[in-house]
Amino acid sequence: MKRGWARARARLRRASGRAGEVRVGRRIASLAVCVLAGFMIATSAINAGGGDLRPNRNTDLAGLIQSESKRNADLADRVAKLRRDVDALAKDDGGGVAENDLRAAAVVAGQTPVKGPAVVVVIDDARSGVQPPGVSPELLVVHQQDIQAMVNALWSGGAEAMTIQGQRVTSRTGVKCVGNSVVLHGVPYAPPYEIAAIGDQDKLERALAGSPAVQVYRQYVTAYGLGYSQRRENAVTMPAYRGSLDVEARRIG
Repeated sequence: MKRGWARARARLRRASGRAGEVRVGRRIASLAVCVLAGFMIATSAINAGGGDLRPNRNTDLAGLIQSESKRNADLADRVAKLRRDVDALAKDDGGGVAENDLRAAAVVAGQTPVKGPAVVVVIDDARSGVQPPGVSPELLVVHQQDIQAMVNALWSGGAEAMTIQGQRVTSRTGVKCVGNSVVLHGVPYAPPYEIAAIGDQDKLERALAGSPAVQVYRQYVTAYGLGYSQRRENAVTMPAYRGSLDVEARRIG
């Protein structure tokens, strides 16, 4: 009987010892976690310097667009100034035939202002609040392909110079849709979109009337209320192209 009690007490002592070891281990682990958390908080406070390390999830998209637009405009001003400097150097150095060749090339490339009779087309989204039953909202707004349709028709009609939203269009011009706006030479624009072309007005108007892509757009004008207007202007002055002239070649495949 005494031996049974002795064995029981021994088992209790061993169990008590293991429980004590577990409690000590938990206390050490808790202390380590607290020390690590305190270290991380202190490091974050030092790096923040009194600010907020968390990024703002609600980025001001409109503000970003405005800042990028101003940056592009500033860069365009610098490019225009550098071109004037280059033109001045060319006049001082070459003159004669070289200067005439440069001037002719500049006109073709859209590097000089031009003035002449023009046809102006304005396209716009459908009126706000207009939503015909069963019609996707995508069909009620102007897309880049609509602008491109007008541009292609006017070029095919013999346009000598062209602008979109007042920006000179050249072979390097690309129209891109970004959300509900169109980006041209890095600058975003909201509708309505104005496309102007200098040239023979009769030919330009016939080209617009005969373009299948323009005809499809005008069907949407009739069916869903998209905006379209067309007019003649006796004299329109178009600025020189102010974008980059860099050409980047890429290998495909």
